[in-house]
Amino acid sequence: MQHTSTTSTTTTQKTRLPLVGEARSTKTDVDIEAELRAFEEAERERLGLKAERRQWVDNMLKPKMTKKERDNVTLLISGLTAAQDFLCEGALKGLGYNVHYFGMSDNAGLQTGKEFGNRGQCNPTYFTVGGLVKYLIDLRDKQGMSTEDIIKNYVFLTAGACGPCRFGMYVTEYRKALRDAGFDGFRVMLFQQTGGLSQATGDDVGLEMNPAFFIAIIKAIVCGDTLNALGYRIRPYEVEPGATNRAMESAKRILYKALFEQTNVFKALYEARKEFEGVRVDKLRPKAKTSIIGEFWAMTTEGDGNYALQRFLESEGGENDIQLTTAWLLYNIWECARDTRERRDLRGADEGNYGLAGLDEFGVAKRLATMRLAEGALRVGFQAFALPLGLLDYHLPDMDLVAEVAKDYYSNDLRGGEGHMEVGKLIVNAVKSKAHVTVSVKPFGCMPSSGVSDGVQSLITSRYPGTIFCAVETSGDGATNFYSRIQMYMFKARILAEQELTRAYEEAGVTEAEVRAFLARNPKYASPLHHAPHRVAGSAANLVYEVAPLIKQTAAERAVGKAKAAAGALRDAVMAAPAKAKAAKEFLTDPETLARAREDVALLRDIVGGKAAERFSPLVKRLAGKAYFENNPEVSHVSHAANSVEPIAAE
Repeated sequence: MQHTSTTSTTTTQKTRLPLVGEARSTKTDVDIEAELRAFEEAERERLGLKAERRQWVDNMLKPKMTKKERDNVTLLISGLTAAQDFLCEGALKGLGYNVHYFGMSDNAGLQTGKEFGNRGQCNPTYFTVGGLVKYLIDLRDKQGMSTEDIIKNYVFLTAGACGPCRFGMYVTEYRKALRDAGFDGFRVMLFQQTGGLSQATGDDVGLEMNPAFFIAIIKAIVCGDTLNALGYRIRPYEVEPGATNRAMESAKRILYKALFEQTNVFKALYEARKEFEGVRVDKLRPKAKTSIIGEFWAMTTEGDGNYALQRFLESEGGENDIQLTTAWLLYNIWECARDTRERRDLRGADEGNYGLAGLDEFGVAKRLATMRLAEGALRVGFQAFALPLGLLDYHLPDMDLVAEVAKDYYSNDLRGGEGHMEVGKLIVNAVKSKAHVTVSVKPFGCMPSSGVSDGVQSLITSRYPGTIFCAVETSGDGATNFYSRIQMYMFKARILAEQELTRAYEEAGVTEAEVRAFLARNPKYASPLHHAPHRVAGSAANLVYEVAPLIKQTAAERAVGKAKAAAGALRDAVMAAPAKAKAAKEFLTDPETLARAREDVALLRDIVGGKAAERFSPLVKRLAGKAYFENNPEVSHVSHAANSVEPIAAE
């Protein structure tokens, strides 16, 4: 900026303000405001701040995919376990979509996420965002695809986030990283947990949210859950290293084929069962039963995102008890039912996630009845998938029990992450001998989980002496500290498992040699699919307690023992009959019981009357969204208005 003096035609470039005491050859009075303006203008000119700047506009706020694009667009998926993502690919391909699962993000994806993402984000954000960006960069730089073709022909379909922490900025991180990596305009479709998934309608919808879509996803997720649970149950006891992984891969291909071709999935599960039956195992190895809890992504992913925690625990002598996605669905059903009960008197003013506005008392009752039926159906459905595969005697958690034991330490009304479930699961593990050690894993600084694991759980361990609890955090570059901390706790857990097995031999009055000889004569008890009834935490000790009576007693002695036990049970039942009859009468005549019965009858009447789809469609859509796409209060889910020409992002 040039400044012209009023007394001279000479122009002077102002580069600094005059200094105090500096000699002036012409004037002694200085206009400070004018000098400051001149200096500011000169600096703006020098720094290029006066040039016209174009504001960036985020054009990914309303991602859309039309029906005519469907044959040319590939849906990229990633976010759950390897088995579940792989099977979801097969299920969605069976519906006619082009789908590609590009694998779990690794440390290279983490570095890409840190390169293009904001500073201070959490581990899941860096891994998931970086994994996508790295894949797109490889398409461009290694496979020679143009950026325009990538943006036009690919869409990312993924999870949202749990809102209360930095992971709530998940979708914003996708936008920033994709823009900075040169893929501005790439479509990322996230589905929202809050409010469920709206039914897409219209003739130009590329991603149809119909019942077939949700059923396919839920089938794939439950199949993946059962595969994972069985694999982690067998792998620690395999005689030949890698045999379980080979069986897992074969089983995944069998189920993928069934989901893709839309054939009988139960028959496919039975065929997959044969792959696991061929794994030779030694069930008398003392293994520390390890319950993995914590932040959903950190405890679910199986790669670099949690330093391959599951494999490391097995290498340290552990048998992993993982948390299934199906259990997360049960939590969401429990959550909906609880919120409905708590809000039943707020119908006219309640517009929350499970809002009751517009529902009368009968409508609220029918919703509660629907939740009870949904929970029962989910539990029965899970067992229908688990039993053909050979996942025997597997019990999904009792959500009412978990909530009850946790409520004195962590409010059931606090949400975010796993809510009160972390606290409740640790207490159940301790009281019911479900595990030798409980490991809580979460990203560095994860607020919902850290507040529980590093705060509340210390009180739990003091109230339940002997509980082994290990809280660890992942950051992507701290594997050594992570592993060393776990090793300390696993050392104590292994000792506990060995002592438990020794005690089982002593109490049962048998030796290891006798048990091994019995297993050799009775191979069904040595089968990789056999699961001994629960008595203590360790699988080996439970097997000893199960087979010891078969070793020490003859058939006649066992028959006599069973008869005595039956007689004792009958005697106890007779003595307790009056009190039980009184309690049963009180239960049956209780107004709440009668109200529930009326609700259930009304629900069954709707189902018999052909209203099952109308009744359960919103619930199925909500659960599918929770299972595969998770939640993100910031992100609008994909929805299409019935009278729209093209799809829009709504809600």
